[in-house]
Amino acid sequence: MSIRRAVAADVPAMLEIYDDFVRNTAVSFEYITPTVEEFNHRLEEHIAVYPWLVWEEEGRVLGYAYAGRAFERAAYAWNAEISCYLDASVRGRGVGRQLYARIEDILRAQGVRKVFAVVTSANIASVRFHEALGYRQTAVYRQVGFKLGRWYDVIWLEKQLCELGEPEKFPIPWDKINK
Repeated sequence: MSIRRAVAADVPAMLEIYDDFVRNTAVSFEYITPTVEEFNHRLEEHIAVYPWLVWEEEGRVLGYAYAGRAFERAAYAWNAEISCYLDASVRGRGVGRQLYARIEDILRAQGVRKVFAVVTSANIASVRFHEALGYRQTAVYRQVGFKLGRWYDVIWLEKQLCELGEPEKFPIPWDKINK
């Protein structure tokens, strides 16, 4: 097993994992699985600033986690949003926990102070996972997402990565710390 930086060649495997969440669950609020081109664009956009990692076993990508911008305006630059998707074969084995630990370490090194997770009420296991990692619920938006014939809540969780204090500089892009 290894955790490594995601690359464009991983996109088909990551899409295979994500496709099940899109088509068969309300874990993702997307209705249509992105194309390889769309997903590759997402990867490139994220890794320009934030980490995107894959979990690989015997040459096969079985999970991935990434961080991205939490909010648009400059004053929010010290925050990030985190997500993780795993193949069913590795769920419950601590893979998500290890991916999150690595992502959070990178975010700290970048200068990110707070990380958010946005989870649908269809995925209470994810809420419990985040809480076990020290995230706390901060907001619930009731019945805001409609998928698979019903309404779902969206739950925001947050985790403080570093003391707030007054920052000396803006967070730095991932490639500046991850050589």
